[in-house]
Amino acid sequence: MKMNTKEQKGFTLIELMIVVAIIGILAAIALPAYESYTRKARMSEVVLAASACRTSITEKYQTAPAGPGAGNWGCETAADAQPTNFVQDVSTTADGAIKVDVQNITGITDGSSVYLEPMASATVRLTAASVGSNVSLWRCGGDAAVIEYLPGSCSTDYSTAPTGTFTH
Repeated sequence: MKMNTKEQKGFTLIELMIVVAIIGILAAIALPAYESYTRKARMSEVVLAASACRTSITEKYQTAPAGPGAGNWGCETAADAQPTNFVQDVSTTADGAIKVDVQNITGITDGSSVYLEPMASATVRLTAASVGSNVSLWRCGGDAAVIEYLPGSCSTDYSTAPTGTFTH
């Protein structure tokens, strides 16, 4: 005698609920990390803008007879220009310090800044009077709004901007 039994097909409700719960937990963990990685990726564009300026200033420090003055290092943005989607402005001081203002990055206030300063050593900043000497290293960092999204090599906390007037 053959019994009438149905063969089970598909998943039970409890199995589906467990899968949905697991996906929900993973999403709750992954989304904040994803947002942080997105900000870091966008900040890399800001650091790249500063790095392009760094090359120009290093070259002029080593070859120019005198400092060109604030806003005349050849890498600043024009007053009416918007360089990229995430870079609002690039400006410099007479000493060659670079300031890059941030824009359009969710979770970071527009106008927050990343700074680079030419250094003779780990503790001695170069000045316009030092033009003709070598730039040994660059000190890099940002204000409180951006510091956690900068790369590890760019970790100086600039609660206040470097000295000098930034001009573009």
